[in-house]
Amino acid sequence: MVKSLLLFVLILCTTLVATHSRVIQPNGANIVQQTCSMTPNPALCIQYLNTDPKSSTSDVNGLAQIMFDVLKLKANIAIGKINQLTRSIPTKQNDAVLSCIISYRSILVDVWLSTQALQDGNPNFAVHNAEYAASDVNDCENAFSGKSPLTAENNVVRDASVITSAICKLLL
Repeated sequence: MVKSLLLFVLILCTTLVATHSRVIQPNGANIVQQTCSMTPNPALCIQYLNTDPKSSTSDVNGLAQIMFDVLKLKANIAIGKINQLTRSIPTKQNDAVLSCIISYRSILVDVWLSTQALQDGNPNFAVHNAEYAASDVNDCENAFSGKSPLTAENNVVRDASVITSAICKLLL
Protein backbone atom coordinates (compact mmCIF):
# COMPACT_ATOMS: atom_id res chain seq x y z
CA MET A 1 0.00 0.00 0.00
CA VAL A 2 2.78 2.44 0.93
CA LYS A 3 4.69 1.54 -2.26
CA SER A 4 1.67 2.23 -4.46
CA LEU A 5 1.04 5.53 -2.66
CA LEU A 6 4.69 6.54 -3.22
CA LEU A 7 4.44 5.54 -6.86
CA PHE A 8 1.28 7.63 -7.22
CA VAL A 9 2.98 10.68 -5.63
CA LEU A 10 6.02 10.24 -7.89
CA ILE A 11 3.85 10.06 -11.02
CA LEU A 12 1.86 13.08 -9.87
CA CYS A 13 5.01 15.13 -9.24
CA THR A 14 6.48 14.17 -12.60
CA THR A 15 3.26 15.18 -14.36
CA LEU A 16 3.18 18.53 -12.56
CA VAL A 17 6.79 19.29 -13.43
CA ALA A 18 6.25 18.41 -17.09
CA THR A 19 3.07 20.49 -17.27
CA HIS A 20 4.69 23.43 -15.51
CA SER A 21 7.63 23.35 -17.94
CA ARG A 22 5.26 23.79 -20.88
CA VAL A 23 3.65 26.80 -19.22
CA ILE A 24 7.03 28.47 -18.70
CA GLN A 25 7.95 28.03 -22.36
CA PRO A 26 4.83 28.73 -24.46
CA ASN A 27 4.80 27.89 -28.17
CA GLY A 28 5.03 31.57 -29.19
CA ALA A 29 8.29 32.09 -27.35
CA ASN A 30 9.49 28.83 -28.83
CA ILE A 31 8.96 29.94 -32.44
CA VAL A 32 10.67 33.27 -31.78
CA GLN A 33 13.66 31.54 -30.19
CA GLN A 34 13.83 28.84 -32.86
CA THR A 35 13.59 31.36 -35.68
CA CYS A 36 16.05 33.79 -34.15
CA SER A 37 18.55 31.02 -33.51
CA MET A 38 18.91 30.79 -37.30
CA THR A 39 19.83 34.46 -37.72
CA PRO A 40 23.25 36.11 -37.44
CA ASN A 41 22.29 37.89 -34.20
CA PRO A 42 19.81 35.76 -32.19
CA ALA A 43 19.76 37.99 -29.10
CA LEU A 44 18.96 41.12 -31.08
CA CYS A 45 16.40 39.23 -33.15
CA ILE A 46 14.60 38.07 -29.99
CA GLN A 47 14.73 41.60 -28.59
CA TYR A 48 13.20 43.07 -31.76
CA LEU A 49 10.51 40.42 -32.14
CA ASN A 50 9.50 40.51 -28.50
CA THR A 51 8.63 44.21 -28.82
CA ASP A 52 5.57 43.16 -30.82
CA PRO A 53 2.97 41.12 -28.93
CA LYS A 54 1.88 39.49 -32.21
CA SER A 55 5.19 37.61 -32.35
CA SER A 56 3.99 35.09 -29.76
CA THR A 57 1.17 33.97 -32.08
CA SER A 58 2.90 34.41 -35.44
CA ASP A 59 4.34 31.90 -37.85
CA VAL A 60 7.68 32.54 -39.57
CA ASN A 61 6.00 34.64 -42.27
CA GLY A 62 4.44 36.80 -39.55
CA LEU A 63 7.81 37.14 -37.83
CA ALA A 64 9.35 38.30 -41.12
CA GLN A 65 6.61 40.91 -41.45
CA ILE A 66 7.24 42.07 -37.89
CA MET A 67 10.93 42.43 -38.70
CA PHE A 68 10.05 44.56 -41.73
CA ASP A 69 8.07 46.77 -39.33
CA VAL A 70 11.17 46.98 -37.13
CA LEU A 71 13.29 47.82 -40.18
CA LYS A 72 10.82 50.56 -41.14
CA LEU A 73 10.91 52.01 -37.62
CA LYS A 74 14.71 52.01 -37.52
CA ALA A 75 14.89 53.58 -41.00
CA ASN A 76 12.48 56.32 -39.94
CA ILE A 77 14.66 57.06 -36.91
CA ALA A 78 17.64 57.42 -39.25
CA ILE A 79 15.61 59.71 -41.53
CA GLY A 80 14.85 61.87 -38.50
CA LYS A 81 18.57 62.18 -37.84
CA ILE A 82 19.20 62.97 -41.52
CA ASN A 83 16.58 65.73 -41.34
CA GLN A 84 18.41 67.20 -38.34
CA LEU A 85 21.69 67.02 -40.24
CA THR A 86 20.31 68.95 -43.21
CA ARG A 87 20.05 72.00 -40.93
CA SER A 88 23.57 71.79 -39.55
CA ILE A 89 25.78 69.82 -41.93
CA PRO A 90 28.74 71.56 -43.60
CA THR A 91 28.15 72.36 -47.26
CA LYS A 92 30.89 69.97 -48.33
CA GLN A 93 28.79 67.06 -46.96
CA ASN A 94 25.54 67.99 -48.74
CA ASP A 95 26.07 65.30 -51.38
CA ALA A 96 26.60 62.66 -48.71
CA VAL A 97 23.41 63.67 -46.92
CA LEU A 98 21.51 63.61 -50.22
CA SER A 99 22.86 60.11 -50.87
CA CYS A 100 21.56 59.00 -47.46
CA ILE A 101 18.14 60.51 -48.11
CA ILE A 102 17.93 58.54 -51.35
CA SER A 103 19.15 55.37 -49.64
CA TYR A 104 16.66 55.57 -46.81
CA ARG A 105 13.71 56.43 -49.04
CA SER A 106 14.63 53.39 -51.10
CA ILE A 107 14.64 51.28 -47.93
CA LEU A 108 11.14 52.47 -47.03
CA VAL A 109 9.85 51.61 -50.50
CA ASP A 110 11.52 48.18 -50.30
CA VAL A 111 9.96 47.56 -46.88
CA TRP A 112 6.49 48.31 -48.23
CA LEU A 113 7.02 46.15 -51.32
CA SER A 114 8.44 43.32 -49.22
CA THR A 115 5.49 43.31 -46.86
CA GLN A 116 3.21 42.99 -49.87
CA ALA A 117 5.40 40.24 -51.32
CA LEU A 118 5.22 38.24 -48.08
CA GLN A 119 1.45 38.57 -48.06
CA ASP A 120 1.42 37.33 -51.66
CA GLY A 121 3.66 34.36 -50.85
CA ASN A 122 6.82 35.67 -52.50
CA PRO A 123 9.53 35.51 -49.82
CA ASN A 124 12.32 35.53 -52.42
CA PHE A 125 11.48 39.14 -53.31
CA ALA A 126 11.47 40.02 -49.61
CA VAL A 127 14.90 38.41 -49.10
CA HIS A 128 16.40 40.48 -51.90
CA ASN A 129 14.85 43.71 -50.63
CA ALA A 130 16.15 43.13 -47.11
CA GLU A 131 19.60 42.55 -48.61
CA TYR A 132 19.24 45.73 -50.69
CA ALA A 133 18.46 47.63 -47.49
CA ALA A 134 21.81 46.57 -46.05
CA SER A 135 23.48 47.66 -49.28
CA ASP A 136 21.67 51.03 -49.21
CA VAL A 137 22.89 51.59 -45.66
CA ASN A 138 26.45 50.85 -46.77
CA ASP A 139 26.04 53.40 -49.59
CA CYS A 140 24.93 56.00 -47.05
CA GLU A 141 27.82 55.24 -44.75
CA ASN A 142 30.40 55.30 -47.54
CA ALA A 143 29.06 58.57 -48.95
CA PHE A 144 30.75 60.43 -46.11
CA SER A 145 34.22 59.12 -47.04
CA GLY A 146 35.30 58.84 -43.48
CA LYS A 147 33.54 59.90 -40.31
CA SER A 148 29.82 59.57 -40.92
CA PRO A 149 27.44 61.26 -38.48
CA LEU A 150 25.00 58.41 -39.19
CA THR A 151 27.19 55.43 -38.27
CA ALA A 152 25.12 54.42 -35.24
CA GLU A 153 21.82 54.61 -37.15
CA ASN A 154 23.31 52.86 -40.18
CA ASN A 155 24.57 50.02 -37.99
CA VAL A 156 21.15 49.56 -36.39
CA VAL A 157 19.39 49.50 -39.76
CA ARG A 158 22.00 47.14 -41.21
CA ASP A 159 21.58 44.73 -38.28
CA ALA A 160 17.79 44.81 -38.64
CA SER A 161 17.99 44.20 -42.38
CA VAL A 162 20.37 41.25 -42.00
CA ILE A 163 18.08 39.64 -39.41
CA THR A 164 15.05 40.31 -41.63
CA SER A 165 16.77 38.73 -44.62
CA ALA A 166 17.72 35.64 -42.60
CA ILE A 167 14.14 35.15 -41.41
CA CYS A 168 12.80 35.59 -44.96
CA LYS A 169 15.27 32.96 -46.20
CA LEU A 170 13.62 30.46 -43.86
CA LEU A 171 10.48 30.83 -45.99
CA LEU A 172 12.21 29.72 -49.21
